Amino acid sequence: MTDRLSLLALALASTPAAAQEIRTVVALDSGWRFHDGDAPGAQAADFPDEAWAAVTVPHTWNRVGYYRSALGGANREDNVQKRQGVGWYRLHFAIPPGRAPQRHWLEFDGASRTARVWLNGRYLGEHRGGFARFRLDATAAIRETGDNVLVVRVDNTRPEAGGPTADVLPITGDFFVHGGLYRSARLIATAPLHIDMTDSGGPGIRATSTMASTDGAAVDVVVRVANDGARREMGSVKVTLVDRSGRQVATTALPTDLAAGKLVELTGKLAVAAPHLWNGTQDPYLYDLVAELQGADGKVIDRVRQPFGIRTMAVDADRGFLLNGKPYRLRGVGYHQDRDSKGWAISRDDVEQDVATMREMGVNSIRLTHYQHGQDIHDIADRVGLVVWDEIPLVSAWTLGGKTDPDPALVANARQQLTELVRQNQNHAATAIWSIANEVDFGNSFPAFLTGYKDGKAPDPLPLLRELDALAKQDDPSRPTALATCCEGRLFASDVSIPTTAVAADLGGANRYFGWYFGKPADLGPHLDALHAIRPDQPLALTEYGAGGALTIHTDNVLGGPADSRGRAQPEEYESYIHETALAQIEARPWLYATWLWNAFDFATTIRNEGDAQDINTKGLVAYDHATRKDAWYFYKANWNPQPMVHITGKRYVDRAYPVTAVKVYSNTASTELLLNGRSLGVKADCPQKVCVWDSVVLDEGANALVARGADAGGQVEDTAAWNLSPETRRHMVIDTGTLVAGKGNGRVLGSDNWFEGGAVASLDAPADYGKPAIPAEINGTDERDALATYRHGTFSYRVPVADGRYRVTLWFGTPSTQEPGAFDVKGGGRTLLRGFAPAIPVAGAVAQARTFKLRAKSGLALDFIARSGEARVSMIEIERLR
Repeated sequence: MTDRLSLLALALASTPAAAQEIRTVVALDSGWRFHDGDAPGAQAADFPDEAWAAVTVPHTWNRVGYYRSALGGANREDNVQKRQGVGWYRLHFAIPPGRAPQRHWLEFDGASRTARVWLNGRYLGEHRGGFARFRLDATAAIRETGDNVLVVRVDNTRPEAGGPTADVLPITGDFFVHGGLYRSARLIATAPLHIDMTDSGGPGIRATSTMASTDGAAVDVVVRVANDGARREMGSVKVTLVDRSGRQVATTALPTDLAAGKLVELTGKLAVAAPHLWNGTQDPYLYDLVAELQGADGKVIDRVRQPFGIRTMAVDADRGFLLNGKPYRLRGVGYHQDRDSKGWAISRDDVEQDVATMREMGVNSIRLTHYQHGQDIHDIADRVGLVVWDEIPLVSAWTLGGKTDPDPALVANARQQLTELVRQNQNHAATAIWSIANEVDFGNSFPAFLTGYKDGKAPDPLPLLRELDALAKQDDPSRPTALATCCEGRLFASDVSIPTTAVAADLGGANRYFGWYFGKPADLGPHLDALHAIRPDQPLALTEYGAGGALTIHTDNVLGGPADSRGRAQPEEYESYIHETALAQIEARPWLYATWLWNAFDFATTIRNEGDAQDINTKGLVAYDHATRKDAWYFYKANWNPQPMVHITGKRYVDRAYPVTAVKVYSNTASTELLLNGRSLGVKADCPQKVCVWDSVVLDEGANALVARGADAGGQVEDTAAWNLSPETRRHMVIDTGTLVAGKGNGRVLGSDNWFEGGAVASLDAPADYGKPAIPAEINGTDERDALATYRHGTFSYRVPVADGRYRVTLWFGTPSTQEPGAFDVKGGGRTLLRGFAPAIPVAGAVAQARTFKLRAKSGLALDFIARSGEARVSMIEIERLR
């Protein structure tokens, strides 16, 4: 025990915060002991904790989500930890000696999802909510000398009716709620007369730019002063704005005369001549806002200092987002705070790295989802100029146990978390919007991760939303409220009722996944037009859009079959396709005040078993390791970051399925040249959306070295890729028809559906659902089950770009017992191959059949499938070159 205290004392002595002149701030990050599970009686000061694990804070015991490959992260199936429940932390510490009588406060930046705190065996209080900073008065319990024992019991139990967290938001959601003291903690000492420490975790000062231009600015300030001493105190608060050179550009003095045990809010104004405005990523200029509390003798007894940016923000339904009175289109990403191997226990350096990745992509805004994020991301956003959407964790549901009305305790928790969000972040220049909810408009069309309601009657979200909207305006009338919807305007069955929730906030936000969960990619723009027409006076943003993208899953044609939004067919190329089509529609609608794609990084969730991952939402543009960038990330960089760049897509698709392919390069340079094994394939310029495509590139047998060279006025940039084409694949192509992602071949590489015209696609397999894998059909008569499960049907044709010559073509048909009788024709090589062909229909299950032909190809190989008394169909096509 002595050794532990000595080490902690040494660490505290070396902490710069410990030597601060006014407040004493002691970091409480090292020396903790942790018990994974419940430990009744552990709150006692003399409880034996030597056998507990030694940990540092930030800390979480959870480790969730992994990939089924070596790419994207360090988590594995054998090291994940998804337990949700109780955990205990204990810390022994001593406080620095030699100070005048003080008030002592314990400050926690985040404890999930509830926390109960004891000091030296004395219960200090509880915080219910896993995302906000909170403080507890430790004055009566602390020992000025000797050992202090701090104990925290946290609980991240999944909310259930009657459970210990039933009244703590979020009660559901497509993300994992990690447990622990996952943000930093500290001990703060103040004078008895001090700037308030009980302002819902906020700094006790508030500043709002009520007017700002390059000519002048007006800033309203509020300072809360508390007198926790035993006698009346007189003094004053000096509020000063200091520029980067250290010059005081505005100041005001606010006198106070405060009785013992009382708190007062002092208000004042700062007038700033010729201010330097905070202007987003172009010029994120910050002043220091300093509030100094002076005693009756004029001595400074407390000080709070915060960066502060002078700016105005507004949102217009037609002109979009306005920063300092000028249109400023917000191009952003959604952001979750977890990462591989760390969960929520991330460092400031981690956040710095994430922001650097976003900024390199060209992002100028972040939607902080779906809960309050820490001060690190807000501080960094201020510094680099990222406009922030802040949000509380009211996500998808607000009742449990089939109730149609929320419990009063849950409503109180929602109000508490909104108040904390506002008070803790309203001084940040970057913070622009208070979001009061996400996707609470499912109505009676519930996703699988929500609890159903009796008789299909869903609770009405509007009363709670209106209450939260009013609370946000009361606490901070300077910023608009917003919420994100899922469902308004979408096509549902006639018995589905969707509430209109967008009217409950100032700003509209639409989460829409056309081409992924519903509809077609091209439906996005017209849908946004329709929403804009319904409420032309309400500014609208696209708050989520995107698709899953697996690092190790690839396609040869993004139109070859349907993406499986809840299963495995989530190729990296399809994610890029969705973003390419979405951005074109977004750019054509300048009245959208913002777009936030979903998501910056892959993140943990326990309702997904899809792509190449388990318990990961794969819609990130960067993998869960927050380092491996997917192709779509480079697409946005080419469009949003003017720095010259080129990027060859499909690099991870190394072993190619076809000898002929398209090569796509993202390039924002004036001209781009593509080379294959040293041979130039031509130069392209002014590519639409910065997407340059070389069609029908014939690969060499063996190694294929690709080089893309972009030339610009500033010089030349280049990118490389290395692909492989095996001799067997060059000679023998296999098209897995009707599928976006080819099935596993029997010792060979299969390609996904390609070179088709017309027809529709289907599968014999039962589809996957949230967290539930697809159910494969049994197909007799083949060892190529995966390839034969999918098929193309109707009337359709293939035009395969093979070299002139003779080929053996084998057509495979996988037919289920449910198939309707009917016949069709197949033509190829200038002749009829099958006339009135009717595949055998088994009594039960499914059966495979094959028909083989020898054909001569000239200017490619043509195959035509023509419906007669039944639809044509084909499950796999083999094309083998004859010597």
